[in-house]
Amino acid sequence: MSKLPGWLGRVGAELTQLGERLGERRTEATADDVPEGGRGPETAPVPPAHIPGAQAKPEPAAAIPWGMRVAAEAAWRLLVLAAMLWVLMKIIGAVQLVVMAFVGALLVTALLQPTVARLKKWGLPRGVATAVTAFAGFVIMGLTGWFVVWQVVENIDVLSDRVTDGIDELKRWLLNSPFHVTEQQINDLAKSLSDAIGTNTEEITSAGIQGVTVVVELLTGILLAVFSTLFLLYDGRRIWEWSLKLFPAQARPGLAGAGPRAWRTLTAYVRGTLIVALIDAVFIGLGLYFLDVPLAVPLAVFIFLGAFIPLVGAVISGALAVVVALVTQDVFTALMVLIVVLAVQQIEGHILQPFILGRAVRVHPLAVVLAVATGGLVAGIGGAVVAVPLVAVTNTVVGYLRAYSREPSPRDGGPEPHAATVGLAVAPTPAPVIPPPAPAAPAPRPDAPVSDTPPAEPRNGSE
Repeated sequence: MSKLPGWLGRVGAELTQLGERLGERRTEATADDVPEGGRGPETAPVPPAHIPGAQAKPEPAAAIPWGMRVAAEAAWRLLVLAAMLWVLMKIIGAVQLVVMAFVGALLVTALLQPTVARLKKWGLPRGVATAVTAFAGFVIMGLTGWFVVWQVVENIDVLSDRVTDGIDELKRWLLNSPFHVTEQQINDLAKSLSDAIGTNTEEITSAGIQGVTVVVELLTGILLAVFSTLFLLYDGRRIWEWSLKLFPAQARPGLAGAGPRAWRTLTAYVRGTLIVALIDAVFIGLGLYFLDVPLAVPLAVFIFLGAFIPLVGAVISGALAVVVALVTQDVFTALMVLIVVLAVQQIEGHILQPFILGRAVRVHPLAVVLAVATGGLVAGIGGAVVAVPLVAVTNTVVGYLRAYSREPSPRDGGPEPHAATVGLAVAPTPAPVIPPPAPAAPAPRPDAPVSDTPPAEPRNGSE
């Protein structure tokens, strides 16, 4: 019995050593399985190599290609712009008469405003200068219209006789032409035209009633344009200043600078087009007069008015002159009229317009064609007339705002905004007064005593 405790002690010691050796072997086995840089035995077991590790899913925006994201951003902005333009066109269509009258008043004001400014420089009051200029302008326009109507009424009998003779001569030419046209075919064509006119009497009557409505609307638009012109000539400065207040304060300096440039462009376009149209009408009218074409003066006035519709107006007015010469005279006279019209239009396009209009209102021919076509589809003849000056003004405004956005603001030392439109001058917005910075305190000397009293705080921005 005395040997039993010693034996139990040896067995316990051997079991303790065996446990320690098993722990060491387990630790070595675990260390061999942990990859380099692992945390140790307490880390989770690493999955086998053939099982892919779990990765975080990317953001949905990052999963979309960059090109598609850019296209989507541009698409919804274009949709917003298209919706805005559609609503704007609906509003303009609902009040088309008012809009066209006001645009016409702007064009007339651009033509007459330099005269008002010149009379004011001569010492006339603003009201008197406006009244004199408006009265003279409207009287000249009215006399021109009356003269055209008078010439048409005076020459309508001669024109009717000339047209009858021309139709007979055209009939004889067709009978003797190599086209083998018979007299029966010509009579059948004339009978078909007569029957068409007789069967469409109701449509012609309704068109006449609609014509009366158009005349009433035209007179209303003329009255609106006259009153708008008077107020723009007399009180344009206040109208422009009030219009500027409708925009945000940050946009007013840029608009105040773009306004005078847009107005100069519009004025240059109207005055240049007026001079070019007058030259076309005079020279083509002289050619028609010397070729003994009836209604030479009314045709010249029509050519003058057609010049305000670029490209299209010149073609239509020139074709009308050639047709009148063909019907009333002969083929040779019509050919001579065509030569005169083409010669004057070539001189206009290559010499007069670049010299008179200048580079300020130069618009690419493709833009002119598209603008005239769009304006004609939207608002008829009036839209075709105002389409090109609208494009020219828009081009000027966009170019100035693009340059203005690249320049420093006035408070940073950039240029000040210029005067406003309609001969107006809008004072630029003054920059806030910024006090000069306080001079820096001198650095303390190393041997100076250090004070525990804090420095006094500056009052009202100064020390």
